Amino acid sequence: MHKASATNSAATDIKLLVVDIDGTIAGESNNLTSKVLQAIAAVKAKKIKVAIATGRMYRSALRFHQQLNSTLPLLAYQGAWIQDPITQKIHRHLTVSREMAEKLLDYFEQPELRSLLSVHFYINDELYVRELTRETEIYAERSGIVPIVVGDLRSSLSNEPTKILALCDDIDIIKDLLGNLRSLYTPAELYLTTSVATFFEATNPLVNKGTAVRYLAEEMLGLQRTNVMTIGDNFNDLEMLEYAGIGVAMGNAPAEVQAIATWVAPSVEQDGAATAIEKFLL
Repeated sequence: MHKASATNSAATDIKLLVVDIDGTIAGESNNLTSKVLQAIAAVKAKKIKVAIATGRMYRSALRFHQQLNSTLPLLAYQGAWIQDPITQKIHRHLTVSREMAEKLLDYFEQPELRSLLSVHFYINDELYVRELTRETEIYAERSGIVPIVVGDLRSSLSNEPTKILALCDDIDIIKDLLGNLRSLYTPAELYLTTSVATFFEATNPLVNKGTAVRYLAEEMLGLQRTNVMTIGDNFNDLEMLEYAGIGVAMGNAPAEVQAIATWVAPSVEQDGAATAIEKFLL
């Protein structure tokens, strides 16, 4: 793999740093620490561009993008929605077909699953839910988003969803959900992942953070993968860690994510992203 030989010498080629938010630059506090902000500012002072790639809604991620003073488009919804906050231009928006959204909803609403899952549809950067569950309320508070309660989610499908999320506090239920739906749908039909152990996520098959970072680096900035460093902490970060010349996994990342990384940083609560930035870029 192209990662194995990555060393500090490769860092001299880095012109773009892409970071995830939750579990990477923002921990339990849901805020950026001064140490992370200082490291990012130092990177930008070296004329290295900084971008965010997140599973979050665009609106929910915007405050982090602003705190980093990024001049680049924001890669939201695993990269399904790429928008420049300065010009407001949407560079990419890939959705889940209405037919596929209805199929997933049918699956989630099976009698044995219905009461266990909180289902979220993200349409035009709004959050639509069947009902306000405890999981949804916690999610909404962390995201800073007010959910729109619609009862039957099919009624929200006049436009196609950017992303579909199923939440459950029981990690095993989410694991089973991911396994079962991966056996039902090929990667050519849906991109299925988990961003945290309790979040099952489905997007357009062309969407993942790897394709989004490639689009930003190669199509928009004229860079190569060797010019890119990425930092992430979960399964939805795998593709961008594999794509980058330097892919850093957080110490709080699952073992499978750490295994494909160039380097494993300390955990988010230990400001691991800042440590990685200092090691490779400063």
